[in-house]
Amino acid sequence: MSTFEIIMAIINVVAIITIPIAAVFVGQKLQDRNQKRKDKMAIFQCLMTHRATGWAHQDTVNALNTIDIIFVDDESVRKCWADLFSKYKPNYSTQEITTAQCKLLEAMAETLGYEKKITWETIQNPYLPDGLVQHMEKTAKFEQGQLAMAEFMTNMAGNPAPLGNAMLKQAAKQEDTHANT
Repeated sequence: MSTFEIIMAIINVVAIITIPIAAVFVGQKLQDRNQKRKDKMAIFQCLMTHRATGWAHQDTVNALNTIDIIFVDDESVRKCWADLFSKYKPNYSTQEITTAQCKLLEAMAETLGYEKKITWETIQNPYLPDGLVQHMEKTAKFEQGQLAMAEFMTNMAGNPAPLGNAMLKQAAKQEDTHANT
């Protein structure tokens, strides 16, 4: 065997060993990057989906709470999230909170590569049909009625006097009427 053949044999052995390892490493990196994008997209999609009806849903709260983990390398998103989080205090108006939410969505869109496709106008103008608004209002009214009824029943259990006294008086009248006949 010549020196050239020995060198070629060594190169082949090294290639046979290192190429599969490199392929696994590159494949893992690509999978990790793809999973990170999917995670970011899931948060963005959740927040975009609920922007019309408000972010007081368990899904959106979960999404917001994972921003610092999922967008750990995206400073602009984390900065917008910190700004929004600071506005979730009583001294900020609904409009200030809504603007901060839209800025967060805009930063996420840019990070995901949608800066030219998902615009500020798109973010600020979600689809919200009148039928859904009416349904939400009816549901809120029904829930308020249930709370009022529960409060009434609780008060009755703790202080049955108003209704109880009226019922006792009515029962006493009926007994008197039956006793006199």
